[in-house]
Amino acid sequence: MSLTSALPPIASVALALEALRSHWQLGRSLDPSVPSREPDCYPSLTVIRPIRGLDVEALQNIRAALDTGYPGTCETLFVLDDNREPALKLIRQAMREAHADGRTVDARVLFAGPPPAGRTGKLNAMIVGLQAAHGELVAFADSDIRPDREALRVLVSALLSAPDFGAAFAPVVVAPPPRTVGDAGYALLLNGLYSPAFQYVAHHNHGSMPFIMGQLMVFRREAIRAIGGLESADGQLVDDMYLGERITKAGYRNVVSAHAVPIIQHNLPLAEFLSIYVRWLTFSRSGLPGLAFKVISWLRGFVFWAGFALSAVALVEGAWITAALAACAPILTSASINLLHSRQSGTKLRLRYAWVGFALLMTAPLVLAWILTHREVTWRGRRYSLDAASRLATPAAHALRT
Repeated sequence: MSLTSALPPIASVALALEALRSHWQLGRSLDPSVPSREPDCYPSLTVIRPIRGLDVEALQNIRAALDTGYPGTCETLFVLDDNREPALKLIRQAMREAHADGRTVDARVLFAGPPPAGRTGKLNAMIVGLQAAHGELVAFADSDIRPDREALRVLVSALLSAPDFGAAFAPVVVAPPPRTVGDAGYALLLNGLYSPAFQYVAHHNHGSMPFIMGQLMVFRREAIRAIGGLESADGQLVDDMYLGERITKAGYRNVVSAHAVPIIQHNLPLAEFLSIYVRWLTFSRSGLPGLAFKVISWLRGFVFWAGFALSAVALVEGAWITAALAACAPILTSASINLLHSRQSGTKLRLRYAWVGFALLMTAPLVLAWILTHREVTWRGRRYSLDAASRLATPAAHALRT
């Protein structure tokens, strides 16, 4: 066998070994790397929860938002567009239930109105909520998460563990077993691709991150002032990641909590998942600072596609052994996505959805091509025009109620 003919099998084995190495490395990073220290006393806290539309199991999410378990004083601000939001009735129902059970809850509803041009609806709600917040610390929570009664306590403990921590955020996990292909895609995208990559970065930076994933995040007020307020994220599509980047530039650090928070999502139609897939890849293009996080995803994608291409060429040429060796790379990479999801969620992926991780990587180039040619994203019923870098274009946003 000549050196030239030996190169494809050698490359195939190298790609398969890289897939295994990557899986081992990402798996090691899933364990919490920075223990939090219990503070002597917990400062007052305001939790701001923007809500638009109805999420899956919205009432249960709202009930959990009112039952925080936080050891200090805690107020909750639900921020809606207006009094036509369907969640308003559920918020009032959950508040009546809490009072009927004898629980004292400090909660209010605010109306933010439509966002001005150049600002996302979520950021606009965050700004309105911050203006009304009384707490020494300010947290922001997405409406599709359901934190347990430990989440806020652990999150605040992480923030207060060091004086230069300006913000802390909780890792998220899609916990319910997938019921549809859309559910499987959503769970694998978060649990198998995104979350392991950012936890790898956090693990190697002693818990610190150059950005924030903002499903549940808490800030020191002085850190918000240091970055020029939340308004400094005007013009950004991905406000949480951008705010985290500004936090680090202001001399603070972002820290990851050790307590994961579940995202509640099930019965997701395939078309809705594809819209989410487009949006998340768009967020990755415009929101992620630095290269560390991106390189992990790019490397996994390269291993997958290099192995797939090498296998296809070998099949055409009738080199069956090389084709089989090269096929190991995409198979192992997609299997890694499935296994990391199972470890994060605590549930095994059903065999009938085992192909979905493979499909995510196969379709990624098509999704990226769509993003580059269709500079627009729909998010919570609003359509945002984007520039070439997937940031808000000028005029930046067109609010459309669906």
